[in-house]
Amino acid sequence: MKLSSGSFSDGGVIPGRCAFAVSDPKTHVRLADNRNPALSWSEAPPGTRSFVLIGADADAPTRPDDVNREGRTVPKSLPRAEFIHWVLVDLPPNLTRIEEGACSQGVTPRGKKNPLGPSGSRQGLNDYTGWFKGDPDMEGIYRGYDGPCPPWNDERPHHYRFEIHALDCARCPVEGSFTAAEVRAAIAGHTLACAGITGLYTLNPSVRIA
Repeated sequence: MKLSSGSFSDGGVIPGRCAFAVSDPKTHVRLADNRNPALSWSEAPPGTRSFVLIGADADAPTRPDDVNREGRTVPKSLPRAEFIHWVLVDLPPNLTRIEEGACSQGVTPRGKKNPLGPSGSRQGLNDYTGWFKGDPDMEGIYRGYDGPCPPWNDERPHHYRFEIHALDCARCPVEGSFTAAEVRAAIAGHTLACAGITGLYTLNPSVRIA
């Protein structure tokens, strides 16, 4: 299988319009267009009955001590963890692309209640659900796509990996408000092929990625 994007190249920079936030010289960050990137896939194996899409940041800080703190930086050496940005299941087998902005346009405080998606698909929780817990203005259930918003003082550029999985089942065996971890466990014995693409993003003006 092959996965590509009309919004960014593999190993290239994700545009600000596809991010949750962009840099601001006065306030460090401001909310952005939050458009899902365009994704296209091909060469699915015979027997494919549905697709699953997962988008994740591989460079989320494992400790919040320095995150977005004036006069401090998140060190490049800090161990990192995954932060899920998108989980989309039950994509039909005849689908080969998702257009930019088709599933997300703009930031929705407290999360999208019914995120847009291809007919018959279902969208899982992303990790902004936990990130905004306790925030009186933003706390909520975040489903569907919400784009990059790495710490504005992070010394490391963040790598965002999008993966498409071809499955031998028409319906991903998860229910309710499912997570990426639950989806990965559920498709472990059903994946026929997988393809991915990685984009870079930073909100730190001192980190060069282009």
